[in-house]
Amino acid sequence: MMQLNIVDETSPLKAVILGTAHSCGPTPSAEEAYDPKSLEHILAGTYPKEEDMVQEMDAFSKVFEKHGIKVYRPEILEDCNQIFARDIAFVIEDKLFHANILPDREREFTAIHEVLDQIDPNKIIRPPEEVHIEGGDVMPWNDYIFVGTYTGEDYPDYITARTNKEAVEYLKEMFPHKTVKAFELRKSNTDPKENALHLDCCFQPVGKDKAILHKNGFLVEEEYQWLVDYFGKENVFEITKDEMYEMFSNVFSISPEVVVSEKKFTRLNNWLRDQGFTVEEIPYSEIAKQEGLLRCSTMPLIRE
Repeated sequence: MMQLNIVDETSPLKAVILGTAHSCGPTPSAEEAYDPKSLEHILAGTYPKEEDMVQEMDAFSKVFEKHGIKVYRPEILEDCNQIFARDIAFVIEDKLFHANILPDREREFTAIHEVLDQIDPNKIIRPPEEVHIEGGDVMPWNDYIFVGTYTGEDYPDYITARTNKEAVEYLKEMFPHKTVKAFELRKSNTDPKENALHLDCCFQPVGKDKAILHKNGFLVEEEYQWLVDYFGKENVFEITKDEMYEMFSNVFSISPEVVVSEKKFTRLNNWLRDQGFTVEEIPYSEIAKQEGLLRCSTMPLIRE
C-alpha cells in the first residue's frame, strides 16, 4: 500500500502524479472555454497544439526522473484534456480528496486508477456534493491549510470560482488540529489579467520561508497583508499583473532547495537563484495558454 504524506508545498518530493497531454482533443469552441485565458487563445487562433504540450510535459517528467522521483501518469483517455492533475484530487496528510469538479471531468479521476488501487480505500475521501473544491486552491503549510475561495453571492455566475465557503468549513471539520486560513480571490470570466483562477495563480510558498505573491489577486487587502507579514516582506517576491497572467506563481518545488520554473520567467528565476535555490528551467509556455502551469499539472502524493 502507498503511504500518502503531504503537509506542505516544498518538502522533498518522493512520488507525484503528472498529467498527460496525449489525446487531449480538438481545440475547444469559444463556448466550451472554462477560463478567460483559454478563450483568448481560442479566439486568436493561438490555442496550443497537442505535440507541443506533450513535449513540454516530457521535459517536466525528465526533471523528476533526474531527481529520482516516482512519476505516475494517468491512463490516456481519448479526446480528453488530462493535463491538470491538480484539479481532480489533492492530498493532505495521509488522505486523498476526490474533488467535486465539473461533471464532464469525472472520468479524469478514474484514469488515475494505477495510484488509487495502491491507496487504502478508507483514505480516499469524496467531500459532500455541496463542497466545491479544487487542488489549485488548497495549500497545506505545516500548521496551516491555506485555501483560495470566493464567497460573493454571485458565486454561481463565475465559472472561474472553483472553491466555495462550504469547502472552507469542510476542511476545518476534517483537520481540527490545523488552522484553515481562507483568502478571497478576484474573479473575472472575461479578463485573464483580473482573474485569479486558483490560489496558486497569485501565491505560492517556496523553500522554507519564502513566497511568490500577487497583490491584485486578493480581493481583501488585509488577507494579502497577512501573508506578507507571515512570510516577511524581505522574503516575498511580488509579481506584476502581467507576470500573474504568465503564471509566475505557478512554479513547482521538488524540495526546499529545488524549484522547477518556466524558462522565460527571467526575473523570478534570477531572484530564486539569488536566494540560493537551484532552478530547473523547462519550456511550458504553450500549456500556460490554458491558465495553468507547473503546479497545476502535478498532484504530489508523498513528500518526506
